[in-house]
Amino acid sequence: MTVKYPEVWDLDVLFPGGSESQELRVHMDETGPKLEEFEKLSAKFEVPTKAEDARNVAEVLEAVKETMLHLRQSGAFIGCLMAQDTEDKKASLLQSESSSQSARFSSALQKIQQDLTRTDDEVWNALMEDDTLKEFNFVLNEWRDKARLLLSEKEENLITALSMDGYHGWSQLYDMLVGEIKIKITVDGQEKTMSVGQANNLSSHSDAGVRKESYEKLENAWAEKEDFFAKTLNSIAGFRLETYKKRGWDNPLQEPLQINRMKQQTLDAMWGAISKNKQPFVDYLNQKAQLLGKDGLEWYDVDAPVTESTQTFSYQEGAEFILEHFKKFGPELEKFSRTAFEKGWIEAEDRPNKSPGGFCTGLPMTEESRIFMTYSGSMSNVATLAHELGHAFHSHALRPVHQINRSYAMNVAETASTFAEMIVADAAVKNASSDEEKIALLEDKIQRSVAFFMNIHSRFLFETRFYEERKKGVVPASRLNELMEQAQIEGFGGGLKSTHPHFWASKLHFYITYVPFYNFPYTFGYLFSLSVYAKALEEGAGFEEKYMALLRDTAVMTAEDLALKHLGEDITQEAFWEKGIALCVKDAQEFISLTSSAD
Repeated sequence: MTVKYPEVWDLDVLFPGGSESQELRVHMDETGPKLEEFEKLSAKFEVPTKAEDARNVAEVLEAVKETMLHLRQSGAFIGCLMAQDTEDKKASLLQSESSSQSARFSSALQKIQQDLTRTDDEVWNALMEDDTLKEFNFVLNEWRDKARLLLSEKEENLITALSMDGYHGWSQLYDMLVGEIKIKITVDGQEKTMSVGQANNLSSHSDAGVRKESYEKLENAWAEKEDFFAKTLNSIAGFRLETYKKRGWDNPLQEPLQINRMKQQTLDAMWGAISKNKQPFVDYLNQKAQLLGKDGLEWYDVDAPVTESTQTFSYQEGAEFILEHFKKFGPELEKFSRTAFEKGWIEAEDRPNKSPGGFCTGLPMTEESRIFMTYSGSMSNVATLAHELGHAFHSHALRPVHQINRSYAMNVAETASTFAEMIVADAAVKNASSDEEKIALLEDKIQRSVAFFMNIHSRFLFETRFYEERKKGVVPASRLNELMEQAQIEGFGGGLKSTHPHFWASKLHFYITYVPFYNFPYTFGYLFSLSVYAKALEEGAGFEEKYMALLRDTAVMTAEDLALKHLGEDITQEAFWEKGIALCVKDAQEFISLTSSAD
């Protein structure tokens, strides 16, 4: 008998009672003394002067692990509360408290990292050779290198303290502003009041009128509050740039590249290869416009279905489809994902007051994940679900690894998720029962290429140019609209008839303060995962073990070294990226061929 998978996640097994949970209150109250102990340990920690100090460093790492686990458990849970109900005011207060605790931890950790930078090179090398620290070599060296780029401990602590009500406070304000937006849209003859997330899901509705109405009403909502969003974005960027200036950093990309453990040369090679290969995707957009009976593709038609009988899946059917094809890749991925479905780790229900978008978060103390999305039955939703399960599986693969060695960067995080998504997307195309269905599924696959090569590129272009202008002063909403439109025209290769001027206001990613430039890692992950996927197809079911070995290395290697070790590739060269792009071009060409013959 098939198990019925719940569409609402189970948070009570973690802390019963949601934002009113007594267990959560106890957990957060216990965090205070833990933080105090860690702060005392940090204050007492001294610059290592001899090889024997390795034991002290190992003890500090254990304390870092324990404190971090406690903070991340409550932080992830509160993030889930905020996402499932944007009107949960208590959760918002808890988030502020959690952020404050995290800031204290960061300050204490920074002091330790600063001390490590002052360690004599000869002593440092001896420490790295000690058996108790060998497994932490990469992370410790990274801490030391990063700390050398920072200001003094006192100055960095001040920045961290001020960021809570300044920098991160602006990000929280954005979430609140978006949560308050409600859109009235007529769907199937009925007027419905929707959250931003629900309205965004209508971008792939079969009715052109519904797509247009949802786009225009959302655009009006962003326009009505554009000054609020412009103030928020400028304040986040201003804080960031002023911090960089004080540290002597001129390039706004220095921090995101450092966070993603990759070189500028790698990023330039990736965008260079993409910029040279956009025409097949412009041809696809033009073909789609013709299929929709238009002389050019509007922004709100990018996700439109091109066949009348686009297949839909109930949540249960979507889950079973994912599990069926994950099993063909490897037993561990299928087994893990089935557990996630059965135990209610996934919040998928389509209802009001949920945050827009989707995410996966880890709860390290219980070694569980939670996945958030709004599922409405499209193949795109099924792919998103597979994508987030890929993130969760990445955490699962890292379970044998020490917590200190589990902090992987966003670019390689997107590799695991996109890999899982591709398993499902490829299977859907291959299993198509008719040309019409194949066209619909193939297009869903191509839309991801359009998203990563065009939409994400336009976001990157916008953000880099915005930061250059922000250095000279505040950038008004009208100019942000212009920058956004220019970036979209370039990013989409002129393949769209209209643009989305307020996209900068609508996209949460521009307002995330913990990870700057929340865009290019997606494209990196997409193309990098294509190489991993090609190896998986070549080697068959036995590849899963090698794949998990790659995932376990993601937190202890640079992106360049990871590719060299597990793929034998030099990712600082355009040639590597062009291989992946070529596979995506084939999809676009096949779509054009099939739809041309359909005419």
